[in-house]
Amino acid sequence: MESGIRNPEPGTRNYQTPMKTLANISRILVALVFLFSGFVKGVDPLGTAYRIDDYFVAFGTEWAMPFSLFLSIFLCAVEFTLGAALLFNFRLKVLSWPLLLMMVFFTLLTLNDAIFEPVPNCGCFGDAIIMTNWETFYKNVVLIILVIIIFIYRKKYRSLFVPRIDNWAVAIIFLVFAFFSIYQYRHLPWIDFLGWKKGTDLVPDNPGQAKTFLTYRNKSTGEEKEYLSPNYPWNDTIWAKEWEFVSQRIDDSGVIKGHNLKIFDAEGNDFTDVYINNPGYQFLVASYNIGDASSKGLERIYKFSDNVLKEGHSIVMLTGSPLEETTGLQPDLEFYNADDVELKMMVRANPGIILLKDGVVMDKWHWRDLPDYEKLKKEFPGL
Repeated sequence: MESGIRNPEPGTRNYQTPMKTLANISRILVALVFLFSGFVKGVDPLGTAYRIDDYFVAFGTEWAMPFSLFLSIFLCAVEFTLGAALLFNFRLKVLSWPLLLMMVFFTLLTLNDAIFEPVPNCGCFGDAIIMTNWETFYKNVVLIILVIIIFIYRKKYRSLFVPRIDNWAVAIIFLVFAFFSIYQYRHLPWIDFLGWKKGTDLVPDNPGQAKTFLTYRNKSTGEEKEYLSPNYPWNDTIWAKEWEFVSQRIDDSGVIKGHNLKIFDAEGNDFTDVYINNPGYQFLVASYNIGDASSKGLERIYKFSDNVLKEGHSIVMLTGSPLEETTGLQPDLEFYNADDVELKMMVRANPGIILLKDGVVMDKWHWRDLPDYEKLKKEFPGL
């Protein structure tokens, strides 16, 4: 028996065939989008939780932030399950209702994002595909049209199985994917979409240069001209009397940025190049909030740092918290300040650890997966 939309009754005209085809195409397209979207967010549930936090802050509901991780895992599991249900025709007569309600909600939400920009982007595809708010809204408009078609024809879809098996299939898919996301949270994402993934060169050989443009206005006519610095007649005395400076802008679109990390000590001194460009092995411990960091994780990091320092290698800890909060912690470990958002982008753990060598990310670990130092020395010669 072929799954899909029920065929017309025998003896009736097959006028529904084009609509049947359209409904099945809509079902498959929406299924693939939901499966992909649910997976790329579910493989990085902590990153999705950070996006949910952005919404809570934007709408003044910071009190709900403790629920961000739960919502992240739950919503990703729901999205992935709906995608699977669409693909295999599991209970679409029932599940088309939450599908439609979800699309109406997120279409309205992304319209609000596009108009008022309370958040930079909604993260509908996690960090795998970055879309502007308007692009996300247009994508949702297309999806909701397809979902409406699915909803209209919901009673004509049929499954290969009886409803009881469909119910079990939906429940199992939801639970398996939820546990999958929980595992990703407790370790590091299996697929790293971030700028600090293993093998990334943080110091490009030819990064390029930013261009500075200066705008001047003619005092007599009001005409404005923009010049690429330093290609403007600044040494022309007559020109200097007739024109006045208005503004400047910097175009860094052609610049290859290896990272956006800045490392500062308590006095505000910049140590970024010292540690990122270290030609030897360099360990960076990242904790975006030292107060929320796992105490067990910190204990493992401190023990690990003792071995690193004994071997003569460099290890420093970066935190978004005030450095006063590090007083009384590991005395031999140096602490520095860094932007908490960038630390979250470096490693999805609090704390997590990254190994660099000559500006290249050699590897990184969740504190739960931090390897024994002796084993690490075998993997990285000279460590």
